[in-house]
Amino acid sequence: AKHVIKTIQWTTGNNFTVERGQQQIEELISTWDIHESWLHHSEFLEEEDLKDSKRYHYRACWGIPTRRKPIPRATASVYFVIVISKLKPDTSPVEVFFRLESSRLIRRPEEFQFREKWLQDIIENKIILMERL
Repeated sequence: AKHVIKTIQWTTGNNFTVERGQQQIEELISTWDIHESWLHHSEFLEEEDLKDSKRYHYRACWGIPTRRKPIPRATASVYFVIVISKLKPDTSPVEVFFRLESSRLIRRPEEFQFREKWLQDIIENKIILMERL
């Protein structure tokens, strides 16, 4: 059975604001199949002005706080880039990409179903590393 990738309708370049970008990232995250024990916060990092596009960088930081450990031992970050092309009409939708903190692989939300296991793997690897130090 092929898994259906849930996606959202991205705003157009002419309607984009930093706040709207962050709202839409939150909207995207809400479509991900992640257990409710995971909590995250997202933030805007920077704007990058390139020759043929403007890029807006965001980060969502994930962890599983518990009663015993309200501050998680480790967190996992997902980095997002919203790209507004200077070559396409400003009524074109923005393009969105994300990557995990431990990876160079850049993914498009409409092509990959986000997997909770990716967050678990990052945190497990960090805890193993901390225990070795």
